[in-house]
Amino acid sequence: MSFKRGGGSGDFSSSKNVVVFSRNWALFLCVSSFCAGMFFTNRMWMEPEAKAAVKTSTLEERWTNLKSEDCNQKIVEKRNFSSNLGEAVSMDQRDIQERDKGISDVKIKMSLAKEEHHSVSHSIPVRGNMESSESAALKRKYFMVIGINTAFSSRKRRDSVRSTWMPQGEKRRKLEEEKGIVIRFVIGHSSTSGGILDRAVEAEEKIHGDFLRLNHIEGYLELSAKTKTYFATAVAMWDAEFYIKVDDDIHVNLGTLGMTLAGHRMKPRVYLGCMKSGPVLAKKGVKYHEPEYWKFGEVGNKYFRHATGQLYAISKDLATYISENQNILHKYANEDVSLGAWFIGLDVEHVDNRRLCCGTPPDCDWKAQLGNICVATFDWKCSGICKSVERIKQVHELCGESEEALWHSSF
Repeated sequence: MSFKRGGGSGDFSSSKNVVVFSRNWALFLCVSSFCAGMFFTNRMWMEPEAKAAVKTSTLEERWTNLKSEDCNQKIVEKRNFSSNLGEAVSMDQRDIQERDKGISDVKIKMSLAKEEHHSVSHSIPVRGNMESSESAALKRKYFMVIGINTAFSSRKRRDSVRSTWMPQGEKRRKLEEEKGIVIRFVIGHSSTSGGILDRAVEAEEKIHGDFLRLNHIEGYLELSAKTKTYFATAVAMWDAEFYIKVDDDIHVNLGTLGMTLAGHRMKPRVYLGCMKSGPVLAKKGVKYHEPEYWKFGEVGNKYFRHATGQLYAISKDLATYISENQNILHKYANEDVSLGAWFIGLDVEHVDNRRLCCGTPPDCDWKAQLGNICVATFDWKCSGICKSVERIKQVHELCGESEEALWHSSF
């Protein structure tokens, strides 16, 4: 019973303690749980944030590296592109320069070819320095070029020469190809370009094809200028050993002329003709008046030795000298005096050959019978054959060489 009583009061006390105990433990457990929760919650959030920070930092580094690599690559690519672009531009510039040079060369060649064609067809002089050394090397070599000085009014004289000592047609072509002898009538232009005089010569040229037209205005007082232009034009058009000037009222034996020149072909600077020294005419109004007579000393003095103007020959180097210096060579009133003056002071061999100035029959006739054929024949008093149109045929029959003398001669 005592047990029950004690148990009764003890139960109430015990129950009370249990309740108190339970509240304490509950509070402790709550606090503990809260702390544990806070502990674990902070740890869980800190680690992801750290990991996220690490990841973010890694990503940022990688992104930075990528940007850096990309920028470096772009810079390299840009540099490579700039370098390639520079090389391409440089190559393009070189290509353009080469093309421009090629086009320039083609234009020069076309210009030279055009001028050469124009000079051949119209006989307009072309300067020697305008031709390249390569084209000059390809030029055919000729033995001699004979220029027959003529005027607009001398049609009958030209026809008389064509019918006597100057070969025509196929024979003239053969003379050039086989003997290297070129013959042309030399004439300039009238003061009225394209006038009736020029048209008459053009029509004559279409028939015979034996003219050398000069870039020169015709006139008696312009013979010295015409002589310079003739030699300059002939040198540019034909590469010959000798260049000869002949008047259209004299007779010439071509074979004998060739043999005479052949004896001097190995000599430099040769000047051949009938050398003379006539008086310097100071009086106005007379034929062959010299306006610059005072340059030759006292009145009554004579000219220096020079070849008479009916026929003279000069070697290639002298003709080239005239061509290259034509702008500064002084012109006297008489063209033969001018030519002689151009060679004074030069180391030139003057050859005085009287066979280049024989008289008309009986002079040239008896010389021919003795085997001493004349190169040129004319009358001194007329500075040519007097009435040459009527008499040149007779001179040719009496004083002319045989046809075989020309074709069988070896120059």
